[in-house]
Amino acid sequence: MPKQIRHDISVVLFMSIVSLIASSAEAADATNGERLARRWCSSCHIEAANQPGPTTEAPPFKTIAARSDLSADQIAMFLLDPHAKMPNMQLYRSEAEDVAAYIKSLDSSKRD
Repeated sequence: MPKQIRHDISVVLFMSIVSLIASSAEAADATNGERLARRWCSSCHIEAANQPGPTTEAPPFKTIAARSDLSADQIAMFLLDPHAKMPNMQLYRSEAEDVAAYIKSLDSSKRD
């Protein structure tokens, strides 16, 4: 096999491995999302089964999670865009992704 082809194959393999490692490192952390949700969201949203109901009109997280028209990515983008009825939480993108992963993990229709 010519040297250039071996080099090209090595580069492709190396880049594939780096890509896999990077995507694993960037996976959303639903456990961290739960911690953040308890800090930022529980005064308005019901985010846990044992939580007393809040006094606002914010939907429970299970209701948001069950919406098939909302992906975790869409929820994360919503959290990054301040809204009048929501506090400006100033989350990092990874934190918004973590909260979104936590919310989507509450979708009981996706459980076995």
